[in-house]
Amino acid sequence: MDILLWNQILHPYEIAVREIVYKFDRLKTEYQMNGRYCPIEEVSGRVKSISSILDKLHRKEIPIDKMEKKVEDIAGIRIICQFVEDIEQIVELIESREDMKVRTVKDYVKFQKESGYRSFHMIITYRVETLNGPKKIPVEIQIRTMGMDFWATIEHSLQYKYKRDIPEHVRLRLTKAAEAVGALDSEMSAVRSEIMDAQLSSQLLHHMVAEILCALENLYTIAPKREIQKIQDEFYRVYQRKDMNALRKFHRQLDMISQGYRTQKMTNTGGKEPQKYDIT
Repeated sequence: MDILLWNQILHPYEIAVREIVYKFDRLKTEYQMNGRYCPIEEVSGRVKSISSILDKLHRKEIPIDKMEKKVEDIAGIRIICQFVEDIEQIVELIESREDMKVRTVKDYVKFQKESGYRSFHMIITYRVETLNGPKKIPVEIQIRTMGMDFWATIEHSLQYKYKRDIPEHVRLRLTKAAEAVGALDSEMSAVRSEIMDAQLSSQLLHHMVAEILCALENLYTIAPKREIQKIQDEFYRVYQRKDMNALRKFHRQLDMISQGYRTQKMTNTGGKEPQKYDIT
């Protein structure tokens, strides 16, 4: 198999990874725009390197011409979440999508591996459009908490270093670390609602501030600069209080002021002194 053929084979997998990562990123943005907690913290994807594919074919004794039928994780997506409870929500999101057909699942969260590995695996089928027509691509999706991901990353590095024969004393430490990660996930679940409330409040604050600053920028084109400076000073004062109700009131008043200046600009043809508006 020459390098040109490898590129032809792997290109649809690269398309699938790019599209799926983009779709999950967009989903995360939609949650945030609607002021809702998103179970997805981070999404990444990769296509296995040729050397990794060859290693797996050799290890599993798979003929190279059976690669696309037998190797289901050439394309991989990793979804990181904050809480164990988020994993089930993400699984339900994927199962409800019309563009992703679930083929198999492996729940290593409830039934962790002997090594301590915990993660939820799904094999889905995803359709991509290519120059040669549509093609259905198998994609492995791994869903895990940040703690699980940290442990799995370390364990993977050790597997690579020791060629899958990790010394017993290192393996014991990995097992203890896995137990610690499990305890951490349990503790985080105990305060999940408080953390979610705090994060949503922060998101709403950032969104509100962004809208106010955008309105102030627009006001620069229609209002006297000295008036804008006064309004901006008032914004800084309100912002320091971190009071969402006060910021909402300021935002409403800013909208009315902007509308007033726009109306005045449209009707003021006599060179009159522009009317001043008070936001306090």
